[in-house]
Amino acid sequence: MARIVVLGAGVAGHTAASYLQRYLTKEHQVTVISPSSIYQWIPSNIWVGVGRMTADEIKFDLKPLYKKWGVEFLQAKAQRFYPEGDAEINSGYVEVSFTTPDRSGQTQKVPYDFLINATGPKLNFEATEGLHPGEGNIASVCTFSHATEAWELFKEKLEKMQNGQKQTFVIGTGHPTATCQGAAFEYILNVDFEIKRRGLQDLAEVVWITNEYELGDFGMGGAFIKKGGFISNTKLFAESYFVERNIKWIKRAGVKKIDAQKIYYENLDGEYLEQAYDFAMLIPGFAGHGFQAFDKQGTDISAKLFAPNGLMKVDADYTPRPFEEWSVADWPQTYQNPSYPNIFAPGIAFAPPHSISKPMTNKNGTAIYATAPRTGMPSGVMGKVTAENIVNWIKTGNPEIKHKASMGKMGAACIVSAGYGMSKGTAATMTVSPVVPDWDKFPEWGRDINTTMGEPGLAGHWLKWLMHYMFLYKAKGKPFWWMIPE
Repeated sequence: MARIVVLGAGVAGHTAASYLQRYLTKEHQVTVISPSSIYQWIPSNIWVGVGRMTADEIKFDLKPLYKKWGVEFLQAKAQRFYPEGDAEINSGYVEVSFTTPDRSGQTQKVPYDFLINATGPKLNFEATEGLHPGEGNIASVCTFSHATEAWELFKEKLEKMQNGQKQTFVIGTGHPTATCQGAAFEYILNVDFEIKRRGLQDLAEVVWITNEYELGDFGMGGAFIKKGGFISNTKLFAESYFVERNIKWIKRAGVKKIDAQKIYYENLDGEYLEQAYDFAMLIPGFAGHGFQAFDKQGTDISAKLFAPNGLMKVDADYTPRPFEEWSVADWPQTYQNPSYPNIFAPGIAFAPPHSISKPMTNKNGTAIYATAPRTGMPSGVMGKVTAENIVNWIKTGNPEIKHKASMGKMGAACIVSAGYGMSKGTAATMTVSPVVPDWDKFPEWGRDINTTMGEPGLAGHWLKWLMHYMFLYKAKGKPFWWMIPE
């Protein structure tokens, strides 16, 4: 019997658990540990945040599904890792603390033969002074509860404009090295769409603030794309969306502080500037969860498992070197920890070897640049590949890793919603291949220009809408769910 413990029930964790239970017999035990039993389809938080969907339409309770599958579920939060066990438990285990009211504060040691750390990021709001979603005029769409609060705040601002009061909406990144620019980009386009749909555009100023060096960087160094038979780039693609909609932008900005009326930021020129706002939705920085790890003697070995940012070390090349000397080969393929090969970290939980966008630092010593994205499709692929490798290891007894998924080889598709509606909705459909540019293989463009493309239009909205239902169907384990690709 093999014991597989999955930490986290997001895209990577739930995907891994889904395939583990599908491929393994009941003699093996799959345990999922997550602080919440709710699965949420995060891309649709954008629509919750503008009132086009409710939270109930994008989430469901995992406990009944896991019970049906024979997967053990513990509603708890991982605290400490013991990959060598201790005097009491002669195998690796993780110490967790329960998050349910009836067991709050209780801890438990959960042994494993294989551990999948799919805990994702800590939403590090506290790293930016005053960035507290749900307080004052600050919103977030990082979770379904945040998005619900964002809609309530947005409604207040819409009502004020309907009463003749001008409002300023500032949306973007809320930390000098934040990632997930794509989510903020989607949200600002939908906010603008809803304002214009009500005929309130003359009373609204909509402002994009970002740590990107150029618009359309998206933490992946931007991309050259094929559009309408011509080669363009994501800078022009993003700028055209904003110019067409009269959205202003502030780029190369590192937000440092927010108060009730203003956003304070530095730019790459080292200037300290301010932006007034009435409504702000700023993506926070991401960090690890502050886990600790100990060996059998109780010595702290956290540095063996985790990088300085708290994310887990995997089979990447973390050797320090100038940005120009990094290569696509530095990126991980198996998501195994090098010290403990029975521990894996797919999705956002793994520490990237370097940023994809070039790191920039201003004269004040403040780093301002977009860090690498690893959400959505790549996380799902990593979760599946991790499950397949563990299943193969268990069934053959051979630790050889056959399934690989480097972001330097896999492509990704992204549909950026720019307004909801069956006849008036729109979205930008984008594909990049590979996610991490491979300048050796594709010296001219960094990526395969034949499969890296972008197209706006109503069809993109229909596809985005279809994907919402398709991926929730898959996550709920409905008949033939495995036939839907990650």
